Amino acid sequence: MNGRGASVARASRGRARRPRFERQLPQQRRQALIDATIESLKRYGHAGLSIRTISAQAGVSVGLINHHFPNKNQLIAAAYRHFNSELVGGLQAAVARAADSPRARMRAFLEASFCPPNLDQDALAVWVVFWGLYRHSRLIQRVQRDTYRGYVRLLRGMLAELLAQARAPHSRRPRGAARAARGAARPDLRLAAIGLTALLDGLWLEWCLEPGAFRPAEAVALCEAWVEDLCRRASGS
Repeated sequence: MNGRGASVARASRGRARRPRFERQLPQQRRQALIDATIESLKRYGHAGLSIRTISAQAGVSVGLINHHFPNKNQLIAAAYRHFNSELVGGLQAAVARAADSPRARMRAFLEASFCPPNLDQDALAVWVVFWGLYRHSRLIQRVQRDTYRGYVRLLRGMLAELLAQARAPHSRRPRGAARAARGAARPDLRLAAIGLTALLDGLWLEWCLEPGAFRPAEAVALCEAWVEDLCRRASGS
């Protein structure tokens, strides 16, 4: 091969090795960097917060990251928002696919909470890092408030449907039971949503730390029993 041919071959190999970001749109590049950040945290935990680690995972230069995110904190906050949004979005999708009844929607929500990608030990490493940043990062705090509202809103809506159904008059219900239902105290939906969230989070964390402690189906059953008890108290049963 002559000198010119060798130069062309080297140039071709160089082009082939260029990062996949070369022809992507800015939003695609940002998302690829966010994905690389999450993968770095899964693999390396807190050490994955390093910009050099993230750039290596993404296969790009540090300069390219700085071009899309003013600083590391902005990138981490964007990754946290995406991670949270994926969780809530997956739960919303599961509820939307469920049969048209309050109980079916709640069951779909609970089952989605205890199956991949939510039930993933690698994901725990990511959450631990984000939780560690929460106290000192206003950006992380803001993202947490925004995404947590969406999660609680979804859960609160499903609980409201179930409680309304539990308190609804029933033609076969004895007259005394109907009076008891009307006189039963109305549960505080805000506190009910917070309580169920705490139960879900506790079971999820327990499974991630010790997967053999219980089966996902048992976690679903525990949460359903909690919801059933709430509905019984609301109906005066």
